[in-house]
Parts: sequence; structure tokens; C-alpha cells
Amino acid sequence: MSGSRDVTALLMEWNRGNREALNELLPQVYAELHRMARRHFQMERIDHTLQPTALVHEVYLRLVDQRQCSWESRAEFFGVASQVMRRVLVDHARRHEAAKRGAGVRPVSLDEVDVPAAGGVMPILALDEALDRLALMDAEMAKIVELRAFSGVTIEEIAHVLTVSPSTVKRSWRLAKAWLYRELASGVASER
Repeated sequence: MSGSRDVTALLMEWNRGNREALNELLPQVYAELHRMARRHFQMERIDHTLQPTALVHEVYLRLVDQRQCSWESRAEFFGVASQVMRRVLVDHARRHEAAKRGAGVRPVSLDEVDVPAAGGVMPILALDEALDRLALMDAEMAKIVELRAFSGVTIEEIAHVLTVSPSTVKRSWRLAKAWLYRELASGVASER
């Protein structure tokens, strides 16, 4: 895909310190970042005070501010962008919860992730904590969840980024979904 090559080449130029490459890169990745933000917001409450465009701008500011980045591919860039989006949303949720002094739980639909929870809804903070626990157990599996569920990166792109076979990615994706289901279901049960 020529668009991917162009993005990858611009990322490499940016890595080498070429700020003009960043100016060329942003128009090419903006639409995809906005799509990712909308995907993240599908799991957020309807009356969320942060909007997808604001999330994209916050991610942009955080990514541009990184001094030691070494993007090797389009998939890796979007994976990191997805992680940053998750961090922004989690930070926002924590501030929101602190403002309410713990009242109310922010529901997150996990239909998009294919990890069913009780009632199909899960607090974003619980999902974040579960992903952090998964990362401690198996960092590669957590990376696959980030890339697949939140970035929409293909199995083949993930395999390339992680230098494993697509069948390994598929197997890890299935295991990760099962693990998350168990973790989130037990968390929901213990909250009742």
C-alpha cells in the first residue's frame, strides 16, 4: 500500500529530526487518528465532555512533544497513538470520578472489543486496570489488544510490528479476549 509507505517514510524522516516531515505527515494521519478517536468514544458514555477532535489534538500535542521516538512503521505509530488516547481518556475519567467523589461509574461498551461483560458495559478504569495487569503477565498480548481493539490495525500489520506470524497474533488475540472476559466478569461480580 503506497499510503503506508509514505507514512512510514515520513515517520522515519521525523525520527531523524526533520520537522517538515511532521508537517507533511499530519494531514495524512489526521483522518485515521480521528477514526481511532471515534472508535474509543464508542465505548464512552454519551454525555462525555471530551470530544473526538479534542482527543486527536491532545494526542497530537503529546506525540509531537516526544523527544525519543523511533517509529518503524505506520502500525507502530498508530499503536502508540492509541495508547496515548487511552491514557488521555483514563486521566479524564479519573478527574471526572474525583470530581464526583467516586459517585457513578462510567460505562464502556466492549462490543467493539469482542470481550463481553455483564450487560455489555464496563467502566473504562476497570478495562484500563485489566489491560495493565495483562501487560504485566504478557506485554506482547497487551500490545496486541491495544493495536487490534483500539487502533484497528490488521493482524498482518501487528505480526509485522511484533515480528511474529499472523497465526501467533490470532492465537494471542483469542487468548487475550478470553483473559479479559474472565478478568472483567470477575470484577463486575465482585462489585455487586
